Amino acid sequence: MNVCRLVLLILLLSAACATRPPVPEPAPPPSAEELARVTELRDSAAVRAAFAHVDAQRDEILAEWRRLTEINAPSGHEGERAAAVEAILRQSSSVSVSRDDVGNLIATRKGTGSGPTIVIDTHLDTVFQPGLEIVSRIENGRLHAPGVGDSTRNIEAMLALLRALDAAGIRTAGDLWLTFTVEEETNFRGIDHLLETRGNEIDHFIALDGGWSGFTYGGIGTNWYRHHFIGPGGHTRSRTPPYSAALPAARAIARIYELKVPTSPPSNLNIGMLGGADVVNAKAANAWFSVDLRSTDNAVIVRLEREIQRILEEEARRAGVTLRTEVISTASAAQIAGHRSSQIVKTTEAVFRAMGFENPSITPTASNHSSAALRKGISAISTGVAPCSDAHARTENCEIEPIYRGTRRLILQALALAGLAD
Repeated sequence: MNVCRLVLLILLLSAACATRPPVPEPAPPPSAEELARVTELRDSAAVRAAFAHVDAQRDEILAEWRRLTEINAPSGHEGERAAAVEAILRQSSSVSVSRDDVGNLIATRKGTGSGPTIVIDTHLDTVFQPGLEIVSRIENGRLHAPGVGDSTRNIEAMLALLRALDAAGIRTAGDLWLTFTVEEETNFRGIDHLLETRGNEIDHFIALDGGWSGFTYGGIGTNWYRHHFIGPGGHTRSRTPPYSAALPAARAIARIYELKVPTSPPSNLNIGMLGGADVVNAKAANAWFSVDLRSTDNAVIVRLEREIQRILEEEARRAGVTLRTEVISTASAAQIAGHRSSQIVKTTEAVFRAMGFENPSITPTASNHSSAALRKGISAISTGVAPCSDAHARTENCEIEPIYRGTRRLILQALALAGLAD
């Protein structure tokens, strides 16, 4: 069998059993006291007025969501979208608006000083190439456009939250920061800079990204590698081994996919990219594949790394070729001991339940800006404000109706954490 076909067959047969979805952590019964506090806040005149403003502005929210979605914002090229968001923010007299040294947009809504500082963050950038013309469309109750969900839905919810607080005349005890950060899709440059320069001012951090019916409270560790088998190469008629490096690569892939990847703690392994020779009638002198290794437990990552390395070295020796490994990126698991019982998690769970989400999925498996905050020791969760599909694809789309409920939920969460001013 052709070696490339063999690799494909190995992947197809093995992928399903190697990459398993994370198992949600069972949610204990919510604190009766916290649920009662949040429910009372939900039913207060101030919060009802903020909710009513969201409902009254449904058409405006949808129209603005579409306008912002249609501003392409490739990672590293967020300027036009940032300018549009900044112009909207400056219409509010309740916030001071600034840009930092890397282009993050920060709107600070001061409280009375008697409560914690709450950051609500989402990213400005998308994964799509510069020059892409984006035209949104509505079909069957869904808004379709590249980037509509990741993360423009959350940008719009934050803007709608600000207007609702202003319209209801709400003042908080703690400060609220609305941060619109850059380069989340590529390197976390924006959030890393924000946390490095101002992380010590933050008490609780809400990352708005993916998700809808639940939230995360911990970050999954993610390590990316590219493993190369390097041999002499040669013509199709040359003998293998050692001439084709594709053979040891195929064998290694098959063995790596046989490794036991635990579901508890949540862990994943994926081989997503393959490369080799440039022409049909040449044997690969450099056959390579990528490995995406994830776990909420750093010890699991270390164990799997060692087992993968052993397999790679054995197959290189067996074929008489050289092994070379590139480390593309590493990010350790972001877990804070006892965080499942922290104030932000208890409050967020109570908010979900008070807003009609009876059994929210609560997991320690974020891979977004909340992970960056958690690695700094900052109490953080992540969620999203509407259900969406096909993230990172041109077919991306979101249900429209839930964004209004999601925005109301975000308002309640912000106020439950920051507190209403006396």
